[in-house]
Amino acid sequence: MATDSIKNNIIPLLPDKPGVYQFIDSSGKIIYIGKAKNLKKRVSSYFTANQSGKTMVMLNKAADLKHIVVDTESDALLLENNLIKRYQPRYNILLKDDKSYPRICIKNENFPRVFITRNVHRDGSLYFGPYTSAQLVRNLLTLVKQIFTLRTCNYNLTPENIAAGKFKPCLEYYIGNCKAPCVAWETEKEYDEKIIQIRNILNGNVATVSEHLKGKMKEAAAGLHFEEAQSFKEKLDVLNNFRTRSAVVSNTIRNVDVFGFTQDADKCYVNYVKVVDGAVVQAFTLDLRPKVDEEKETILASAITELRQKYSSDSPEIIVPFIPDIQLNNIKYTIPKSGDKLKLLQLAEKNAIYFKLEQKKKLLEHSPEQRTGRNLEKMKNDLHMPFMPVHIECFDNSNIMGKNPVAACVVFRNGKPSKKDYRHFNIKTVTGPNDFASMEEVIHRRYRRVLEEGGSIPQLVIIDGGKGQLSSAMKSIVKLGLQEKITVIGIAKKLEEIFFPGDSVPIYLDKNSYTLKLIQQLRDEAHRFGITFHRNKRSAEMTRSELDQVKGVGPKTKEILLKKFRSLDDIRNAPQEELEKLIGKHKAAIIKKSF
Repeated sequence: MATDSIKNNIIPLLPDKPGVYQFIDSSGKIIYIGKAKNLKKRVSSYFTANQSGKTMVMLNKAADLKHIVVDTESDALLLENNLIKRYQPRYNILLKDDKSYPRICIKNENFPRVFITRNVHRDGSLYFGPYTSAQLVRNLLTLVKQIFTLRTCNYNLTPENIAAGKFKPCLEYYIGNCKAPCVAWETEKEYDEKIIQIRNILNGNVATVSEHLKGKMKEAAAGLHFEEAQSFKEKLDVLNNFRTRSAVVSNTIRNVDVFGFTQDADKCYVNYVKVVDGAVVQAFTLDLRPKVDEEKETILASAITELRQKYSSDSPEIIVPFIPDIQLNNIKYTIPKSGDKLKLLQLAEKNAIYFKLEQKKKLLEHSPEQRTGRNLEKMKNDLHMPFMPVHIECFDNSNIMGKNPVAACVVFRNGKPSKKDYRHFNIKTVTGPNDFASMEEVIHRRYRRVLEEGGSIPQLVIIDGGKGQLSSAMKSIVKLGLQEKITVIGIAKKLEEIFFPGDSVPIYLDKNSYTLKLIQQLRDEAHRFGITFHRNKRSAEMTRSELDQVKGVGPKTKEILLKKFRSLDDIRNAPQEELEKLIGKHKAAIIKKSF
């Protein structure tokens, strides 16, 4: 086996150093990437007894093993994270895709624009986030625009274009939202100074921006530019107001990263809280699905690397519920026992638990069973029913000038067709085109048999037709004593009017409502099922009547032909040999001669 080759030939040659290992399948594809403080010990551990089923599946597919040696554990963790992102091995932890979350982009261009986006382009632009709350992103942009005047146009403001006079100031300039860099009324140096301060805000360094604005205010006041100084003071007030709304943790805790951890049977959740200058400036929960059994210390280490890279964190201290299995360079891990740091950890763990419960609730709400239950409950309310319509039946008549009268019954259970329960009816007691009497007969036959056989009675019966058909159906329902157990309604096709027994005034349902759409689906299905049956019966009748004209062909021969061939055309086009095998040479010759 390939695993024996790895165990006997590769593991003995592995160094006792930190590094990254890669399991590779027979096609040369990387199926798992892991990190290790000691490559030989870690890889050897896979080939001991007591491995989980998931791990054994991965090992059985492994045909080769490669490794990369690095200097430190921290380097191994970073390299593992980058390789997993690049190759996305089948058996590594699945990180929930964050592409749908909003970010704030500072565009890589002359006089950069600042805007919300959900798409990341590798063009040198700066991206901040992702943020789990779109409202938070809007609040941050509003704050930025209240303090700094920025352009919103998408002109290519190169020095050459500006010097050539290609642009004119727009409305944003005249209402004070922009200083018109497009016509050189603001220099690139002045504009870039604002971008630096915006980056500070988005990185959570609000105190730095506050000091910058204070300095500008004092400078303007010293130069007797009091209106300009007042403008800076108003911006400072906006910034200070924003800071007071931020969650201030402590005056003693400055810059830390906090990671809360929780897990269930198949997923792990890590909540990240970023604290800058004593205030929470960012929170995000990562959703991970391990593909092979991994220790929680390993999973937490992966999450820390991923989130610190994503948010460009350089905090020297990380607060954790337990120590990860890899030590990052120049980083202090803290497991708090009391005080503000413990409160921060509890906040992160609470967020992770809330996120887990929220995800489970969403899955439950979007499950087909839950969605069907909500829809049927709405239908029950729309039609003023005493019971939820889990079992619905719909009836439709079909005939042409009273000939070959038939009826169809279609059955839906839990909002879906139950085709094995569909039924056809040949009308037996009615002569001529009488839809009302036909409906009365069919309803009586259907539910008399259900009662005799102890079958399930529907909560809702739909009659394809108006008041007349509905009244006829109710006669049979009342005769059988089912009027208290079944809600019966009629649907008239022209205006999709819904009629109730004993009420001449119809109700009109919202055309986009689930209730009306399901009623229409039942009506159309009953019509299709009934028409198909009626067409087949009519075709068989016509075929039989034509065969009746052929002398020498009796009822038994007709029955044999109709069982084998569905129509006259099929009989007409059948080869002579096939007919002879079926009904004999003599009768086959008669049939061929007749046609």
